[in-house]
Amino acid sequence: MMAIAAARRLGDGDVCFVGIGLPSLAANLARITHAPHCVLIYESGTIGAKPTELPLSIGDGQLAETADAVVSVPEMFAYWLQGGRIDVGFLGAAQIDRRGNLNSTVIGDYDRPKVRLPGGGAAPEIATSARDVFVMLEQTPRTFVERLDFTTSVGDRVRVVVTDLGMLEPDEEGELTLTQIHPGVEPEQVQEATAWELRIAEELDVTEPPSDTELVALRSLRTKGAPA
Repeated sequence: MMAIAAARRLGDGDVCFVGIGLPSLAANLARITHAPHCVLIYESGTIGAKPTELPLSIGDGQLAETADAVVSVPEMFAYWLQGGRIDVGFLGAAQIDRRGNLNSTVIGDYDRPKVRLPGGGAAPEIATSARDVFVMLEQTPRTFVERLDFTTSVGDRVRVVVTDLGMLEPDEEGELTLTQIHPGVEPEQVQEATAWELRIAEELDVTEPPSDTELVALRSLRTKGAPA
């Protein structure tokens, strides 16, 4: 449901900075359904990748083999990302706050953390340079927190947060607001999974169930190396 909901938000021709996992699934789903001209860019430097199987990493050879072009990582960041040529950047994180700020650095005190996470990677650059940022996260009180333990990237360009329960979008004041719930989910469930007092839109939408076309396409996107 998360992949389908995120894919629906992508337009034909959007240039997307894609990560591995759910973002890759969502972007490729859009590419093989309603947005065939969506341009997928992976951090390794592949532009216009069209994988037939979902890659295991950004270094998967299939991305280079199916890409329109392959550029160096410095060019990817300096010319494409920081040059304002990316329409949508996908991000995940360990924590998110009510303003869409993200933490992927540490849990606990920075000098003596309970958990040290992978770190920012490309997240700070994506968060400040992509036109729109889509965040994909499982919604729990440990992830949707009142206060971040560390701010890895800012949420100024977050346009939507896609979760397993629904979708949140910033309101006029920049605070994430529940605007859509997935079928079978109640607003109370979303609040229970959020550590702050969640704003809920007056006209709360319900996500359209997956169509047969979307389901067939989704199931065709087999992860590389997965059992047939």
